[in-house]
Amino acid sequence: MQIPGHIDPVTTGTVPLRGGNRIDLVGLTRDGVRAALEEAGLDAKAAKLRAKQIWHWIYHRGVTDFDAMTDIAKAMRPWLTERFIVGRPTVVTAQVSNDGTRKWLLAAADGQEYEMVFIPDADRGTLCVSSQVGCTLNCRFCHTGTMRLVRNLAAGEIVGQVLLARDALGEWPKGTMASSADIEDEDDDAGHYTADGRMLTNIVMMGMGEPLYNFDEVKGALKIVMDGDGLALSKRRITLSTSGVVPMMARAGEEIGVNLAVSLHAVNKEVRDEIVPLNRKYGIEQLLEACAAYPGANNARRITFEYVMLKDKNDSDADARELVRLIKQYRLPAKVNLIPFNPWPGAPYECSSPERVRAFSNLIFEAGISAPIRTPRGRDIMAACGQLKSAATKPTRAELDRIAEEKQAALG
Repeated sequence: MQIPGHIDPVTTGTVPLRGGNRIDLVGLTRDGVRAALEEAGLDAKAAKLRAKQIWHWIYHRGVTDFDAMTDIAKAMRPWLTERFIVGRPTVVTAQVSNDGTRKWLLAAADGQEYEMVFIPDADRGTLCVSSQVGCTLNCRFCHTGTMRLVRNLAAGEIVGQVLLARDALGEWPKGTMASSADIEDEDDDAGHYTADGRMLTNIVMMGMGEPLYNFDEVKGALKIVMDGDGLALSKRRITLSTSGVVPMMARAGEEIGVNLAVSLHAVNKEVRDEIVPLNRKYGIEQLLEACAAYPGANNARRITFEYVMLKDKNDSDADARELVRLIKQYRLPAKVNLIPFNPWPGAPYECSSPERVRAFSNLIFEAGISAPIRTPRGRDIMAACGQLKSAATKPTRAELDRIAEEKQAALG
């Protein structure tokens, strides 16, 4: 058993470039893998077969070494190794909270760092995945919002977080699904295939970054995660969270089709302008209209409104009643996820008292709308909601102010 707070593995000194001139196959579509094999010299028929086999090994079996792909001829494996890799993010540090929450600080091939979090519960295990290094927004209650946006993560870097989590949790299936006639190694003794019970059952795009500002890469990554021949995670077990990038919400519903969560956090313009500055570009009315039009939203697939509880800012009885009014006015199939504010160094807010949070929740429940209170997880390792931020970035207060001004100017 891991010790809470233990760093595993030891912090790496440098981040090696993965692959060099080789192509990383993680993040490519199946057609993309086939095309890469063809470009490397395989004929179309062979490339199609090998692409199918490699896809299975990468996404269903978690294999990173071509030598372990036992239904590919031994003579072919060195050829693949010379030209391709099956990459993973570099783990800089991995921490375990007192409550079992796990946080990884990861490094990309270019050395940029980002975080992911795994939250275990009795009936599920949720992986919180990042979509960007830093964030282009400046939500004032969020630690990530104090970072500059460095760059978008590529589809392979997003999928790589899921693969790495399954590696760390040790939950890849064992054995082989191939028949003896399919296996080209006479000495293969992998045994019969068994699918282990999954610990990682849900994914939330709620890590570092705004997913809808990296739409194409997020879409590509989630399509791979949902692919029935690979990771095969149902779209009903995936939630994409947005701060309210209204023009992209319909596309997200139509082209990705996962559950939607909206970082609402306030019910009037003045307060939301302050804590979610994107509101100055896309107001509450526009946001709720986009929610009402979100494809696939219904009582079985409700939109989740995330609402961080900030003392004397957005937590009054009047705020709760206005939230109910708005949900009913726009006829939204919705639930409200109440999030006690998770503190971080230099944060300008305090968390509402437990009594105030319960009173707020009760008012919403009494109106017939679900309003559970989220139990903070991973606070002791800065892994809770709103606390993610690469430790490598420690700007001064003056720098934070400049970053906020630049982001606000970009919003117009």
